[in-house]
Amino acid sequence: MNRILLLLCLVCFVFSCKSKKSIVTKRPSGTSKQAPKTVNKEVHKVYANNTERYIDTHKNTAQQEMRLYGIPASITLAQGILESGSGKGRLSVQANNHFGIKCHGWTGKKIYHDDDKKQECFRKYKDAKYSFRDHSLFLSERKRYSKLFKLKKEDYKGWARGLKAAGYATDKKYPQKLISLIERYKLFKYDKAVLGNNYEEFKNPIKQRITYTVAKGDTLYSISKRYNITVKELQNINGLNDTALDIGQVLVVKPTSKN
Repeated sequence: MNRILLLLCLVCFVFSCKSKKSIVTKRPSGTSKQAPKTVNKEVHKVYANNTERYIDTHKNTAQQEMRLYGIPASITLAQGILESGSGKGRLSVQANNHFGIKCHGWTGKKIYHDDDKKQECFRKYKDAKYSFRDHSLFLSERKRYSKLFKLKKEDYKGWARGLKAAGYATDKKYPQKLISLIERYKLFKYDKAVLGNNYEEFKNPIKQRITYTVAKGDTLYSISKRYNITVKELQNINGLNDTALDIGQVLVVKPTSKN
């Protein structure tokens, strides 16, 4: 009996050894132990100054506003640069207000800032894009700016002067500053991109010089009233030191000028 039990134990032992084989998984040839990691290299643009950075950041928004509301992107960008200090001014940094738009019945968030007067109320926006949209609405919905929209979109000089004439800014040099920015940074190219084949380089018409021949009884005062200018202006235009006139004398009453 003991011999039979011993024999059975031996058979079980041998069978158990045969079944315990380790399973080895071979790696495909040519593969590494760890999958390679994908490295994302972020490309950082280099700008010559803050203004170039500002233009690159907001040019698409300005062009979109031009498509929707008809305000030249060049004007929008130039105003944004000037009013926000290329995005570094307090109103733009703390309130996303890029155009110096004051409250004027605004029901949204506000910020107070010294401007023409101390602690004036300015609009505050959640994002800069809302400032650009409000700028478009501000111009397009107010009657005093309606004449601007009759100008050609290529006429950025006319728009710059029209903004000042309509009371957008109190700075006498505001138009010249806008025009200078547009021409320095070639902002008109963004207008051209929006208008495409409809873009035509705008050339201001040359105003012809107007003259007047002095007749008997004429005085500088009577001539000035006729052409709606001052006596002083007549003297300056014609290089006159006094008010004396000669019959037949030709006076320039409106000089040639280019806008």
